[in-house]
Amino acid sequence: MTPFVMTDACPCGRQQQKKPIPFSQCCGRWLETVFPALDADCLMRSRYCAFVLERAPYLLKTWHASHRPASIEFDPGVKWLGLEVRSHTVLDATHAEVEFVARQKPVSGPAVRLHERSRFVLESGHWLYVDGDAL
Repeated sequence: MTPFVMTDACPCGRQQQKKPIPFSQCCGRWLETVFPALDADCLMRSRYCAFVLERAPYLLKTWHASHRPASIEFDPGVKWLGLEVRSHTVLDATHAEVEFVARQKPVSGPAVRLHERSRFVLESGHWLYVDGDAL
């Protein structure tokens, strides 16, 4: 895996004025600090970055205990191709949903798309990924 630099464009693809936002000013704020993501959209994007950068501790920390796996294994050689957040819906003060499409290319075979509507909950000031439905 190529080393990632904090000034590189954020893997989540967020832009400001049609220019990529540096990782340090986007999802890096959540992955590289103890500060929680501001909302479910920020958490979804930062979790995508954690998959790209293979940051298992962050993924586990931001997964709700009711669905959190014991560990995470990354498939070797997967290349993440991009994230499209299609919607961020606030259901109430402590629940939200994010619909997204993430694309990846395994070592062999064609590229694949993960299209999901994910559920998030706010607990003790931290947004957590609960689960999702494949669409």
